[in-house]
Amino acid sequence: MTVLASVTTLDDVLQHEIRRGYRVDIIAINCNILYGNPHNRDMPHASSQPCNAANAQHHLVSDDSSWKRRDRKRKGEEEGRASRLEKEVEAIKEQYLGSNKPKKRVMIKPSDKFRFSFDWDSTEDTSRDMNPLYQNPHEAHILFGRGLRAGIDRREQKKLAAKQGRENQNKEEEDAAEAVYDAFDMKVYRHWSDKKLEEMNDRDWRIFQEDFNISYKGSRIPRPIRNWVESKLSAELLKAVKMAGYKKPSPIQMAAIPLGLQQRDIIGIAETGSGKTAAFVLPMLDYISRLPPISEENEAQGPYAVVLAPTRELALQIERETVKFAHYLKVVSIVGGQSIEEQGFRIAQGCEVVIATPGRLNDCLERRYVVLNQCNYVVLDEADRMIDMGFEEQVAGVLNAMPSSNLKPKNEDEELDDKKIYRTTYMFSATMPRAVERLALKYLRNPVVVTIGTAGKTTDLITQNVVMISKESDKFERLKRLLDEVLRDRKTAIVFVNEQKSTDYLVKRLVKNEYHHVTSLYGSLPQPQRELRLEGFKNKRYNVIVATDVMGRGIDVPDVAHVINYEMPAKIETYTHRIGRTGRAGKTGVATTFLTMQDTNVFYDLKQKLIQSNSHVPPELARHEASKFKPGTIPDRPPRRNDTIFTH
Repeated sequence: MTVLASVTTLDDVLQHEIRRGYRVDIIAINCNILYGNPHNRDMPHASSQPCNAANAQHHLVSDDSSWKRRDRKRKGEEEGRASRLEKEVEAIKEQYLGSNKPKKRVMIKPSDKFRFSFDWDSTEDTSRDMNPLYQNPHEAHILFGRGLRAGIDRREQKKLAAKQGRENQNKEEEDAAEAVYDAFDMKVYRHWSDKKLEEMNDRDWRIFQEDFNISYKGSRIPRPIRNWVESKLSAELLKAVKMAGYKKPSPIQMAAIPLGLQQRDIIGIAETGSGKTAAFVLPMLDYISRLPPISEENEAQGPYAVVLAPTRELALQIERETVKFAHYLKVVSIVGGQSIEEQGFRIAQGCEVVIATPGRLNDCLERRYVVLNQCNYVVLDEADRMIDMGFEEQVAGVLNAMPSSNLKPKNEDEELDDKKIYRTTYMFSATMPRAVERLALKYLRNPVVVTIGTAGKTTDLITQNVVMISKESDKFERLKRLLDEVLRDRKTAIVFVNEQKSTDYLVKRLVKNEYHHVTSLYGSLPQPQRELRLEGFKNKRYNVIVATDVMGRGIDVPDVAHVINYEMPAKIETYTHRIGRTGRAGKTGVATTFLTMQDTNVFYDLKQKLIQSNSHVPPELARHEASKFKPGTIPDRPPRRNDTIFTH
């Protein structure tokens, strides 16, 4: 079918035939439309051949798209010719006029900015081939010429110094790690006495202080000394200490000497006979040894140090102790019962140390026999006794006679002048009454309180029980009842015995009675087994450990709920160490002791220990004759009666 239509009706005809589904061929001749093409043998007649609508649309736009492709091709060829022409022109300009393109800015490191370089190119340098050292030349760290103040780059200096410091620190740590023996020997259960000073850690120092009942109160406290070699005293003083027969320092000496060497003010709480004389004499002599010797030029200014004691006997005793350590110094004692004029004459001849009672020294000051213009070291020994004897006013008079300008500032954080000598004050007292506190507040600056013997207050956290055992066979039954309570609460317990054979025997009996999570620990046990058993007890693989006194010292096992002294030790100090395995770190604990008639030698000390800690004392122990008197002493006899007999 052939249909002729005007151009205005073309749109309607196409839409109509496309909806009918026939194929449409369009040939534009003289503005007419021929619908269908019977002369095309490849295509069937439009009236008899249905077709897809998409094919019709394709024939409509095919001629238009071909013209567009030819236009784009022609336009691309023209643009290519223009681009080639432009590049040729630019190349000619660059050849004859040079390039004006901006170059990319290259960042130069500050270290390369001032690096020396030759005039020739680096590729022409033949020195690298002659010597291999020239291939990696040493580069100096130039820190000058950065346009900063004085030509020094402080930031670069700080960075370089920090880097070098880190490298040095890492090297020191590596060297120290290599020097120290292997980690197997550094287990926590090694006692502090088996370690060197540099191996001691905070835990070791804590155990050390517990062992010697040393406690501190204050800030910036140095470590105590363990022996005389670690005391940092001069060689002459150490030699004098050895000649005096002092083998080991006492607890007060361990704690006070390091503080005295730092010229800190100290309040020492210690009983008479604890060795406190050497605790203040040795630091005092070390201080005096750094001062100019007493001569005619300065002897009129008085001594360098003053020691006050409540009684003449104690003052003379301190004088003898001081002379033992310092044969080269002049020591003068000023006490009652002797001529004050003679004592004044001796002081006028010059001396480094004056040891006196408060009353007599105050009299010498009032009579101008002595002045204290250069005295900056003062010791008040047994201050509480001096106050009780009514010497508070005299003590204050002596302290006021010293130059007050040398007192340390009250603010602890304030820096001290290194060129100035400040006053150092020692005060020892068994108690601290209010009068002693007043003196301390007025004349001492930021003192460190060192207390010896009161570390036992921590036992207030421990409930101490004592069970009197009449028969040896009853011990094991009592032990089983206690362990049943511990295991029921899933806690841990330490059972102490006195001998190694008792540990094995007791463990076998416990295992036989169905206590399977039990192990033992004693001194002769091989090191690997000790490590495994102790680690198992800490990890609660074992709930009960039977041990000798090897576990009573230095081994810190947390959360031990119960300590059982299956056998009472022969010394009360050992008892204290044993029960100290519980009630640690502020936690409460229980200590139970089985006591038999074979332990009468510790009845008295144990009773006193229970009384001091407000623990229950069994009636059998309280009434026993051995608990009433200290072993080795004779009991006081009742006073003799004074009767009057009348005769006729």
